[in-house]
Amino acid sequence: MESRPPLPPFTRETAIQKVRMAEDAWNTRDPARVALAYTVDTRWRNRAEFPQGREQVRGFLERKWARELDYRLIKELWAFGEDRIAVRFAYEWHDDSGQWYRSYGNENWQFDAHGLMAVRHASINDLPIAETERKYFWPLGRRPDDHPGLSELGL
Repeated sequence: MESRPPLPPFTRETAIQKVRMAEDAWNTRDPARVALAYTVDTRWRNRAEFPQGREQVRGFLERKWARELDYRLIKELWAFGEDRIAVRFAYEWHDDSGQWYRSYGNENWQFDAHGLMAVRHASINDLPIAETERKYFWPLGRRPDDHPGLSELGL
């Protein structure tokens, strides 16, 4: 059986670690890699889409990152329990016409005993922004450790 430490039950430190690992993975924009963090029968609610299973999640992510260009994401721990983590996040991206957006949201995650995410509920709102309003300028990929997080950025 595959395993994705840290494993539940979560402490504050391991929950923060799990959140950063998810952020780092999503910032790769690699659907195949990201999908491996979810159970084969994972259930999602993402806006008005309801992918079920790892393969549907991979397809969802392929479509997402084909549409959301120059995607950069920051996640922050909001709360945690034994096998659950709640996060808030904001990401910046632009569409193929060059319009920039900052998408804000909250996610509720539930993990299996092996540290794979079995359930993900996401609520997301998109705010059109001017390019001059952007706050995320690191090179595509992992957010540098010294880059401010959501709270430090006032988001």
